[in-house]
Amino acid sequence: MSDVCDDAVFEPPPEAEAFYAESLKLLKESGIPFLLSGTYAVSAYTGISRPTKDLDVFCKAGDYPKILAFFQARGYTTDVEDERWIAKVWSGKHFFDVIFAMSNGTVAVTDDWFGQDTITVYGHEVAITPPTALLLSKFFIQDRYRFDGADVAHVILKQAEAIDWRKLLSAMEPYWEVLLAHLVNFRFAYPTERDLVPRWLMEELIARLTAQIDLPAARVKVCRGRLFSARDYVTAITEWGYGDVVGKGLEERHDPIA
Repeated sequence: MSDVCDDAVFEPPPEAEAFYAESLKLLKESGIPFLLSGTYAVSAYTGISRPTKDLDVFCKAGDYPKILAFFQARGYTTDVEDERWIAKVWSGKHFFDVIFAMSNGTVAVTDDWFGQDTITVYGHEVAITPPTALLLSKFFIQDRYRFDGADVAHVILKQAEAIDWRKLLSAMEPYWEVLLAHLVNFRFAYPTERDLVPRWLMEELIARLTAQIDLPAARVKVCRGRLFSARDYVTAITEWGYGDVVGKGLEERHDPIA
């Protein structure tokens, strides 16, 4: 098991703490598998503490309706914000997110995301997203207002031995250039720690890039930028004639998950 920090690193908003504690208690009572992710997982694995406005609860797509129904039956308000990836449970002005896929549709929460690491937060011991899955949840958050590359670098730095690198490569197979970009970013940020990334992985990704250099451009003109940001690359779709690879409305402005 990876070394994780305890709840001393968290400072929840005082008015929300009771809601968070009750929500985790009910989630555990429900028996529905879930993970705590986002800032809590990053803090647990890296020791970096920062404020957070809510809980990011991850679950499988087939389980999110069960979670919402469980809370709704107990008087909470529920909201399916986007059936492709996120719902919410509300109590007054406070809420927690129920996330079952990444907003761009590239990655879904599966059984592989569930590991053995736990953290005690708000008085409850709960499972957190393992390092490999945590990286998958962060790779595509590259927006004008939000870039999670530092989180990726810090998780690699502190949890390299716990990362399943072959599983990571398999999950990122269609998006291997994104994985390579993050690994190069890590090498630049922490040059003395380059060996934390397996040599075979860097060689494999560089071999792909080398093979790709002399290939002709694809005949279909596409922009994959909206996998990073629905808003920042919209002009490429609406004005510059590129095909979109994201099933999002052109006016969609979701903020990335925490």
